[in-house]
Amino acid sequence: MLQQLQQLQQVALTIPSPSEGVWHLGPFPVRAYALCIIAGIVAAVWIGERRWVARGGKPGQIGDVAIWAVPFGIVGGRLYHVITDYGNYFGEGKEPITALYIWQGGLGIWGAIALGALGAWIGGRRAGIKFLPMADALAPGILVAQAIGRWGNWFNQELFGKPTDVAWALEIPDVENRPSGYEQFTTFHPTFLYECLWNLAVAVLIVWADRRFRLGHGRVFALYVAGYCAGRGWIEYLRIDPVQGDDVFGLRLNVWTSIVLFLLAAAYFLWSAKRRPGREESVLTEGSVEPEEDEAGEAHLR
Repeated sequence: MLQQLQQLQQVALTIPSPSEGVWHLGPFPVRAYALCIIAGIVAAVWIGERRWVARGGKPGQIGDVAIWAVPFGIVGGRLYHVITDYGNYFGEGKEPITALYIWQGGLGIWGAIALGALGAWIGGRRAGIKFLPMADALAPGILVAQAIGRWGNWFNQELFGKPTDVAWALEIPDVENRPSGYEQFTTFHPTFLYECLWNLAVAVLIVWADRRFRLGHGRVFALYVAGYCAGRGWIEYLRIDPVQGDDVFGLRLNVWTSIVLFLLAAAYFLWSAKRRPGREESVLTEGSVEPEEDEAGEAHLR
């Protein structure tokens, strides 16, 4: 009886998959994956705006930069996904046009950050603001955006981990959503949840470190990259979704990417801390109008 009770309790604690990930408003589909991405972008811009103004920037500048960064990031994320998973879209029996179906899921964070950073640099240059302090202001919000965006994988029943019988296992009831070779299993590691919680924890950590040590010159962003990669490495190791190069010297390609980027971010953090300690005196490029503070300490442009 006790064993049966434990089994019932375990089943009750498992995480069910949503029965639907798309709702229709008349002829228009509303996809949960897209809503999660949009919610993440809104959160990142809101958090980044508050941190940017606190750093001495002008209200509205982060929104202006986002007009460039967001489209670049989406394109970069999709390109990285298609390149690393090209077997899903190209070859015999495949439909290359589906590589454009971004609403079906598939955004690689590395590509999103790389091209998103390029878009932010372009937008920042046009606005007359420095890139590194802007990146530092945006870093925690990006982590929150990634945490929210991961719930889109839950709705799509994708990118989960190895089979497990832990109490918080994720139920995948539809056989067609289970990778080849795992059709007989029904519960898996909820890697979307692991990454969500990890991202939020790293966001709190870098906000604390920024306030405690007054980090600048891109070191907050470097901490973001290092912290995210540290978690992504072990989470990626749990995942079973097939990717190109999923066994490079015994590790998945994205694990190696996490290792390399972690080392680069840590090296930059140490180099920057030695060469340029403290925080920037100005967040504006040379020739831009400096902000002034009112009696309440709020930064405004003259």
